[in-house]
Parts: sequence; structure tokens; C-alpha cells
Amino acid sequence: MSLSAAEALLFARRSVRGFLPDPVPRGDVERMLRAARTAPSGANLQPGRFHALTGAPLAKLSVALVDAASAGRAQVSQYSYFPQPMPPALKARQRAAGHALYAALGIERRDLPGRRAQFARNYGFFDAPVGIVVTIDPAMGKGCFMDLGLSLMALMIAAEGMGYASCGIGALANHADVAHAALGLGADEMVVCGLALGRADPDAPANSVRTERAPLEEFATLRGF
Repeated sequence: MSLSAAEALLFARRSVRGFLPDPVPRGDVERMLRAARTAPSGANLQPGRFHALTGAPLAKLSVALVDAASAGRAQVSQYSYFPQPMPPALKARQRAAGHALYAALGIERRDLPGRRAQFARNYGFFDAPVGIVVTIDPAMGKGCFMDLGLSLMALMIAAEGMGYASCGIGALANHADVAHAALGLGADEMVVCGLALGRADPDAPANSVRTERAPLEEFATLRGF
């Protein structure tokens, strides 16, 4: 069975952690952001905002985030990303994804400094030419986070269709106050995550990693077909 154009983009998309330095034209970023806003949302509330940075503004933000992380300061995320405690089945999935990445990079399991250094690259947006900080009004309900996720996926698929790569950066929320201050955001914007955007570096070892997806029978039931 051949894939539709939409399916082809969905199956081709992956999280890229190695980018070429090629700049992304403003017009292309605007196209992706407009595509993101086409996502459906309850009552058409269209929750979430996207702050796209490149050049000096991105470099300044990255330095602030990396400095905050390297200082070992307490994390200040305003929402819970993962379940606490993490169920064993999900913990195994998390470990498998991490192992695949570190193995591709040649970082041994006991190499804690190497692992920390790689994780710190989240705060530098993996050296992508464009970094996007994603926010939401904290007064929004939990369902609006779902709607924001739909917008993020729409943005990523638009990027994929234009020949760009992306990577969501949930770790950005660990130092949300740093990003919040650097961008001069108001109280009506809570930092949710970041997004790295650019052309994928075909020679970056990290980009050889493809995480597995659960089989259909594990997450879906079909009745009456």
C-alpha cells in the first residue's frame, strides 16, 4: 500500500539534534507558523504563542540558558511534563530512547559528564539556526495544552514538507524563568517548550537514531469493522 503525501511526511519526520548552519529565511518561518495556526482547537481559542529567534537574539538566549543549567540552579518548570513516579513500562521506553541516542554518539553508560554535556545541548537548541520558544497562557485549561500540541505537530509537518528538520525541547521549561526574562514575556505567557529548526546535518551521528513506535494493537482498538 502506497503512502499518501500526508502519511509520507508523518513517517519521515523525526527529532533531529544536528543541524547545518544554513540560515532559514524569515518567509519560510512565517509559512510554518501560519501552518501551525491552522490546527483545530476547542471553541477556536487557538492557544499558545511562538517566539522565533535567530542570529544574535537566539545566541543570547542560548548562552543564558546554558549558563543557568551549568550553574546547577534549581529547575523552575511551571508544569509537570512526565508522570511521577514513571511507570515501569514507560521508564523502559524512556531508557531505550536515551540509550539509542547515547550509543549513536559514542557516550558510554557510565560517562555521566558526557551525558550531561549532551543534555546541555538542549539549551543551545542543538546549534540550530532557528530556535522557537513556545508559551501558553497559564489560565488556560488542560485541554488547551492538547490544542497547543496539535499546533506544534502542524508546524513540524509543515517544516518537514519544506525540507527542514525540527526537534521539540521540553527541557527548556526546566529554566522557564530564564527564557521568560530574556524575552520580556508577561504574566500571561508560561514557557511550555522550545523547538529547534533548520536543515538536518546528514553527517551528525545523533541524526542516525530512530526511536521505535508501539505497534497498533498496543495503543488502539477497532470495533465494528
